[in-house]
Parts: sequence; C-alpha cells; structure tokens
Amino acid sequence: MPTQPESTAPPALSFHGGLAGALAPLLLFLAGVTVLALNGAPDEKGFWPILLAALTLGLLLAKDRARYSEAMLDGMSQRVVMVMLCAWLFAGVMGTILGASGFIGALAWLARRAHLTGGSYVGAALLACALISTATGTSFGTILLAGPLLYPAGGPAGADPAVLMGAILAGATFGDSISPVSDTTIASSGTQDADIGGTVRSRLRYVLPAGLLALIASIAFGARADLSSIAHRGPATDARPLALLMLLAPALVIGMLLRKRHLIESLLVGCAVSGLLAVVLRLVTPAALLHVVPGTFGATGLIVEGMQRAVGVSIFTLLLVALVGTLQATDALDRLVRAAEGRARTPRMAEGWIVAVVSGAVLLTTHSVVAILAVGPFAKQTGERFALSRYRRANLLDMTACTWPFLLPWFLPTILAASASAGGTEFGMPQQSALSIGLHNTYAWALTGAVLLAVSTGYGRRWEASDDVDLQPLSPEIAALR
Repeated sequence: MPTQPESTAPPALSFHGGLAGALAPLLLFLAGVTVLALNGAPDEKGFWPILLAALTLGLLLAKDRARYSEAMLDGMSQRVVMVMLCAWLFAGVMGTILGASGFIGALAWLARRAHLTGGSYVGAALLACALISTATGTSFGTILLAGPLLYPAGGPAGADPAVLMGAILAGATFGDSISPVSDTTIASSGTQDADIGGTVRSRLRYVLPAGLLALIASIAFGARADLSSIAHRGPATDARPLALLMLLAPALVIGMLLRKRHLIESLLVGCAVSGLLAVVLRLVTPAALLHVVPGTFGATGLIVEGMQRAVGVSIFTLLLVALVGTLQATDALDRLVRAAEGRARTPRMAEGWIVAVVSGAVLLTTHSVVAILAVGPFAKQTGERFALSRYRRANLLDMTACTWPFLLPWFLPTILAASASAGGTEFGMPQQSALSIGLHNTYAWALTGAVLLAVSTGYGRRWEASDDVDLQPLSPEIAALR
C-alpha cells in the first residue's frame, strides 16, 4: 500500500499564552513606537531599542526558541527586503550628490521664478509625485527620488514642512493605489480573477475624487505661517541655475523604470550619472565624491555620506521584518481569516468583513501585498456568495491595503518619508517624524473615507453579472439582497 508523502511545511510557531503570547511582541512594539512618535522621536534610530525589546520578549515567550530564531532570519532574508536595502543605499548616494551640487537651491530658484510658493508649491509637489508613482508603480521609489529633493526646496518657497512632506507621501500613495503596474494592483486583481485594465478603470470612481480632495486640502494648508524661520541665506540664495541640469539623473532613473528596468539597475545608473554630471559641470570636485584618508584606513566623501544616510532606516527594516517573520510563522493570520468566514449576511456586511480582515492582515504583517494575498481567497469566496463584482472586491482589497501603511508611524513608507526629510534643515525645513507625515497624508485619509463611504452607502457597488463575464444566473436569494 503506497504511503502518503509527508508534509515538509514546518509546524506553526507557538508561544506561551497562545495567541496573546504571539501578539505580545507586536503590541509592545506598537506601544513603544506610539509613545516615541508622540514625544517626537528624532528618526528611525529611536525605534531600534523598541524592536530589540519586542524581539527579546518574543524569544522569552516562544516555546521553540530555535524555531523562533529561524523565523527571524526568514523574515530578514526575503528578497524584497534586500531590494529595499540596496535601493535606500543607492538612492542615498544619488540624493547626497544632487544636494551637494546645488540642485536643491536651483530647484528652489526655479520654483520662485514660476511663482510656486506656499500652497501652490505643495500642490505641485503632490501632483509631481502622483505622476511619478502612477507611471512607475512604486511608492518607495517615488519617496526615495522626490522626497530628498522637493522637501528642502520647499523652505525658500514658503511651504509648511509637515504639510509638504505629507503631500509628497500622498502623491506616492496615489500611484500605489491606482497604477496598473503597482504590486498591490496586480495582487488584488489576480486574487479575484479580474483583469488589470478593468480593475483600474473601475477604481477611478474612488481614487479621483479622493485625489482631488487631497490636492485641495494640501494647497489650502500648504503655506507656512511663520516665514521668519525660513533660512534666507546659504545654499537657497546661492543657487546656480546650471545645477538644474542635474535633473537628468533622476529623470533617467524614472525613464528606466517606465521601460520596466529593474529598480536597482536604475538607481545604480542614476548614481553614476549624477556623479559624472556633477564633476563635468564643475559643481563638485572628484575628491568631494570620494576621498581616502591616508593612514586612517578610512574614506570620506559624498558617496560614503550617502550610504551612511541609509543605515538608520536599513537597520530598522531588518529588525521590523524579523519581528513580522516570527508572527507570520504562527497561525495568527489563518485564525483571523477563519474567524471571519461565513459571518456576512448581506452584501454590505460582506464588504465590511473584506475591509476589516484585510485591515487586520496589514496591521499584522505590515506588508500590503502579503496581506492581499493572504486575504484574497476569503474576499473571493465571501464576495461570490453575494455576487459582488470581482472589480469591486479587488478595489476594496487594494484601497484598504493602501491606507494604513501610509498613515501609521510604524510602517516603512512613513518611516522612509521621515528619513527623506532629514536633508532639509539647512533650508529651514526641520526633519519630520513618521507620525506627523502620516497625519498630513491627505490622500490616504481621503482614500480611507472613500472606502468607508463606498461600503456604508453602496457607492460604486457592482454585481458580477454586470461585468460581461460568463456567469450562472443569480439565485432568487441573492437577487433579493440587491
């Protein structure tokens, strides 16, 4: 008699105290981050001790500490994590070179010449980031490229620091929620067997009003109240219009991304082009790029400085994904989905449960795509019970997953945006906390309102039979629920 092959999947990681023990490290991290954020934690380095404490608590509560340690390593060794770390290192180098070349001062000069000041500058920054993120499909890339350039230049333009950085993140959020090449769009449509084109077209009824509302709010509140604190001396007023040619470097990166070239390849090319342009245009010297100090076994220069800028957010990311990896090794996410199965009684309740479960999954995993993939089958099964359109289901998944990571201070987008604001001090633009940036992300708040409005009122609700797909006739029970 043939024997069944044994499963190679490791058993779920268990903790003393059951589910409460599994969630305790994450709750400790969230509580610590919230306290530090409310007290103005200077940057992501302030979160390191909290993450170490959370990981240590998890180790003490884990029943199998070796398995817990392996789960930490599994979280840190994900390919997407390595891509992010490399991207931050290379983007840090390019941003540092652009800053030293006088490009930010030249950008501020151009903004003044174009009469983009106060709220108009903030609105222009949001639109620019929305175009970049929609075209490239990457919110991280948009923050990395646009944040260190547009934020400092807002000082001489009289932009409110918190509102401006929130608008930059808002523009990045917009593209992540609508771009046909965004990973969340691909994941949400794929899990619901929906074509990407139809999904994006049907999403316009939600994101365009939210985007317009975000733009109006950013413009209305974008002017800086205290103009006396703006630095009128230094690099902002010593702008050299020749430095505007440095725009070729980030433009080349965006162009390569549009041609579907790899993010790492694009950023490496951007680093090389920015360094070459800066030297050829005599905006920086070769020694300023890299200088080896004799007898000290060390080196200094813009390249080293740029990489050092990425250290804080890189270590934070490694520790965070290690913590998330231990949670993903448990059955907490499966429990969440199972607990919601079969609870919906009406189409509105079905949509409410889809939004609630994917929200919980995002908060547990801190990763939008992972949450969508985990909740996708539940959303499909629940939605099909009430003949909800596959586009509607995909949109609810995607829009919900694109809110929390861009609002809350312990997610990578807000942390990365806070790191991107570090270079604005010499232009009178103080570094912003992740909490402040998330609170000023007008688009993410507007999108949250759009989701709640759509579920509560039925706005945009469509039925599967109306999507021109080969379906069986609706049962009388489902038809009556309409």
